[in-house]
Amino acid sequence: MTLSDAEVAVTAAEAGAAVVRSYYGKPVPRYDKSSVDFATVADLEAEQAILDVIRDHRPDDAFLGEEGGLIGSSDRVWLVDPLCGTLNFAAQTPLIAVNVALRSHGQDVAAAAADPISGEVFWTDGARAYLGGDPLTPSPDSKLVDLNMDPPFAGLLGVFTAPGFGERFGPRVLSTTLALAWVAAGRRAAYLSDGDKRDSVHFAAGLAVCRAAGCVVTSLNGEPFETGEGLLVSADRDTHETLLKMIRAA
Repeated sequence: MTLSDAEVAVTAAEAGAAVVRSYYGKPVPRYDKSSVDFATVADLEAEQAILDVIRDHRPDDAFLGEEGGLIGSSDRVWLVDPLCGTLNFAAQTPLIAVNVALRSHGQDVAAAAADPISGEVFWTDGARAYLGGDPLTPSPDSKLVDLNMDPPFAGLLGVFTAPGFGERFGPRVLSTTLALAWVAAGRRAAYLSDGDKRDSVHFAAGLAVCRAAGCVVTSLNGEPFETGEGLLVSADRDTHETLLKMIRAA
């Protein structure tokens, strides 16, 4: 059976999510990456499950995983974060995601972000974005803004005290790029992150879903995201412009 790229992305993300879900709430071995970061056996096995799906359906494509690095050489590369929110996972906090994105000749052509706990899968075929079979529609109505507080975060600290921020928006910190998919789905008004997120396995799937859903995506200073100066994703142009003014005023 021949699957489309989007179907492969969804199948791979679901395979990874099944592994993560099977370990959730259980003691798991940890492998330190640094004094503040680690992987677990769930990360490693989920990445292998995703790789197995990619190898079955797209054996000639390259694969860039957070844990295993780059495998193969091709203009088509799968960017994979098998467990986004590992610290949440280890602390039994149900805010985690499995991210799979395909980049072909520099363009994101398919992606899926799966929530192992809820079972939801946000995905795109490069043209439209969906939750299951339903099109995603961004909305600012929640007035909730998620902030990624992983370092570096110097560019975000002032937004909390920017004039008018507290009166208009409610800050949230999910500590997982599942929040990007929530902007696309209308559950968040915006998402902000400092640092260079280009070519990141953590952000590729969520950004592909957001762009396909019609979200506004720029750097923190309003320039193209490709400049590498942080990330601001908003449900609509008005929210985006408001947050940019607040960032500049901070």
